[in-house]
Parts: sequence; structure tokens; C-alpha cells
Amino acid sequence: MITGDVDKAVVAAAKAGDEAAFGGLAERYRRELRVHCYRMLGSYEEAEDQVQETFLRAWRGRGTYRAEASFRAWLYRIATNACLDFLDRTPRTVPALDLPVAGDSDLAPRPAVAVPWLQPFPDRLLEPAADEAGEPDAVAVARETIELAFLAAIQHLPVRTRAVLILRDVLGWTAKEAASLLETTPASVNSALQRARAELKEHLPTRRAQWRPAAEPSADERAVVRRYMTAVVECDEDALAQLLREDVRCGHQAGAGGWMGPEPTWYGGLAEVLEGWAPALRGPDALDFAMRFTRANGQPAVATYIRWPSAGGRFEPFALDVLSIVEGKVAEVVNFVPAVFPSFGLPASLAADAERVG
Repeated sequence: MITGDVDKAVVAAAKAGDEAAFGGLAERYRRELRVHCYRMLGSYEEAEDQVQETFLRAWRGRGTYRAEASFRAWLYRIATNACLDFLDRTPRTVPALDLPVAGDSDLAPRPAVAVPWLQPFPDRLLEPAADEAGEPDAVAVARETIELAFLAAIQHLPVRTRAVLILRDVLGWTAKEAASLLETTPASVNSALQRARAELKEHLPTRRAQWRPAAEPSADERAVVRRYMTAVVECDEDALAQLLREDVRCGHQAGAGGWMGPEPTWYGGLAEVLEGWAPALRGPDALDFAMRFTRANGQPAVATYIRWPSAGGRFEPFALDVLSIVEGKVAEVVNFVPAVFPSFGLPASLAADAERVG
């Protein structure tokens, strides 16, 4: 029996070229590798691509795997290098945007929408499947390392510094193990880790521990989200005013169409947020909404659909809003373009007579 309780005969068959045996070995780690690549890249779609690249590289290099080592760790090495290679080919930095910065707050100093490639991650893909849960190597995702605030913050780090932080502080690898993967020294890894931790503090909320989401949504949280959805669908500004915090913030990811322009936008304060939403909620141009509850990055999220006159009465995807609930009120709304709907298994449209809140 080897590390991870993987049967030696199956490993031998996989190394000998049995594609089915190899696929069975690799597939049990798909979910956690997807999360690992997502942390490295910040993009759900790119993470999916790099998991596929990881499996392809692993299959081609299956002869290099040594049974006395952890198959899981071997795949993580390949996945990390696949992400590093991708980022070397497509270098990017968080642009300097003229967006407000929060001070001593429950929220991140910089909004998540400041990272243009950031995408939400569906909660339904975070946990191991039922038939995987009993595996010794099955890993439950630490919620605080999948939150949007954390994901946005680590995107500010240099690529290899980010890799060090993830390997050491998220995965719990030793400095020696991380140094071996990154082809450097343990001393360099430790130095990079200290820099990463210091820089990370500049991008995370000051009072982060106060709003860290629980593993499962509470009944109170679900009730707040339900009231929020109902208020939007009914265009009830008074109800929204009761549900939003005085210091609520709202951000729109850069996108095409509607009010999502070519640059991200961000505004805060109850009065300003309500005024920003007013054109969609009142008057002859008020929009006709339908909403569906989901979860993203360990937080409640709402898929918003709008019934356009040109759509034949059907509700079409409009945006995915990820919510932060603090002390029973909505503290933050982060808006993503509807292109993310398929990854959440959300309908491409809703019938004209569909339930407006679901």
C-alpha cells in the first residue's frame, strides 16, 4: 500500500500504459486540483483548462512517477508547473484603477472587481463527491482560502510568490518540498513566504475574522438573501434600504452590454447604492427581474435574469451577484457577467411564467 492508499497494481497498470487505470487514479483528484489551479489563476475557466493540461502532462510523464511517493503530491507538482508555465506565457498584473479604498473595514481594501480576470467558483464543485469522501487523500476546501477577498488578494502577488504562499500556507507543504517543486532553496522559499504574508495583509480586510463565512449557510443568512431577492424582484426600495448596511458596497465587473461597461465600477454607502440602482427599480424604465439562489466561493450568490421586450417574454441572464452578509445585512454585492452561468449549472433562460424568486 502506498501513500494515499492507492493500489500498487493499479499504479503499475497505469505506468504500463493502461489509460483507464491511469484515468481512474487521476480523476479522484480533479476537484481539488481544480481549486488549486483556481487559486493560482483566479479564473475558473483557466483552472479547468490547466487541470486538463495537468492530466495530459501526467499521462505523458507517467513513467516518472515513483510508487513510494504520493500520487497526489506528484499531480500537484505537475498542476503547479502547468499554471506557472501558463502565467509565464500570459503575464498579467492587476491594473491601477481609480477605485475607492476601504479603511478599517469588514471588507477588502480593494474590491474584487479590480482583478479583471477573477471569476466566481461554484460551491457545488468545492467538496469531494460522496464516493470520494472516504478516501484518505480527500481534502475539504478551507473556506477562508476560497473566498473572493482571498482570491483577489493573492492575485496581487508575483506569480512565484503566490505559488509559495499557496504551497506553504494553504496546502501545508514544507519549505523543502516547495523548494524542490520551484527549483529553489528552502531559504528562498521562507523569504518569499514572509514577503507574501506581509503583502497579503495589505489586500485583506482588517477585521477579516469577523466576517469569515461558516462552512454552511445559516438559516438567518438564507432568510436575508431570500428577503433581498424578493425586494429586488418587487422593486421595493424601502425593503432594500432595510436589508443593506449603511456602508454597503457594490461593484460591477467589466463587461459588455447593459450598464456593465468596459471598466469595472465600484460605489459605496447606502444612499449612493440605492441611487445607483434606482433607474432599474422605478419609473417607466424599471426592469422585470427573476432571481435564483446559488453559492459561490463559500458565500451566498444570486443569479439575476431580466425579461427584455426583445426576448419574447423569456427572462435572459443578466448578472451573478456574490453577497457578503454581515450581522444580518448585506454588506457587499460583487457583480459578475452572465458568462459564468454555465459553470453554476444555471438555466440559459427562464420561461415568462417562471417563479420570480427561486
